[in-house]
Amino acid sequence: MPGHACLVTATALLVCCYSAVAINSKGLTPLDGWSFDKVISKFKAAVVKFDTAYPYGPKHEQFAKLAAAGRSSLDLLVAEVGIKDYGEYENADLAERFGIKKEDFPVVKLFLQGKEDPIDFEAADFKEDALRIFIRKNSDVYISHEDCLEAFDRIVDKFLLEENVDQRKALIENARKEALKVKTVEDKTSADIYIKILEKMIEKGDDFVKQERTRVKGLMEKQKLTDEKKKSMLIKLNVLKSFSHDEL
Repeated sequence: MPGHACLVTATALLVCCYSAVAINSKGLTPLDGWSFDKVISKFKAAVVKFDTAYPYGPKHEQFAKLAAAGRSSLDLLVAEVGIKDYGEYENADLAERFGIKKEDFPVVKLFLQGKEDPIDFEAADFKEDALRIFIRKNSDVYISHEDCLEAFDRIVDKFLLEENVDQRKALIENARKEALKVKTVEDKTSADIYIKILEKMIEKGDDFVKQERTRVKGLMEKQKLTDEKKKSMLIKLNVLKSFSHDEL
């Protein structure tokens, strides 16, 4: 039965692969029937995706991006519940509790602290931007774009409203102080980009943001870039979004 053995092996590898995708999504907290209420009750807002036990594909990737975007918010939990309709029927109790059917996967619900009933995400476009807007419209928690940091976005908000150059320079000093507090390599990279953009805005004016975005997009479209260079440019584009309030 060599053919059957190969099929079983391939299936097992796919399951492991899909499991790894779910486990390795940074910032995406797995919940089950025992932990669900204990964990979400600790946050002002908890956005939860109910899905197959081993989620994958474009929608899962978009939700993972949301988790990355919300990583700096202490008030927001981005989580998922993996549901099995076979074997030990893991988390089937949560599916029944919230009236979730397999054919509707993935289902996203927003749980607000102090409120019993969750809010359903009903947008047809299952994208990170739509999910982010859904959270911001229905709660007062902070969430911006992937690679953006709350403390620096708050500084940017003040910077954009401030016309006095000396006051703007003082805000840049605040940003430098905040940069000393960040802990991860990823956040340090983002912090450096914020500061450089703020400095360039002092030097070249507020139009620098639009010009820089156009420049970076042009480089990405016209040049062959290494994965590392492409990643750094994507981070810069995401941070630049924080300087345009129409994109929040």
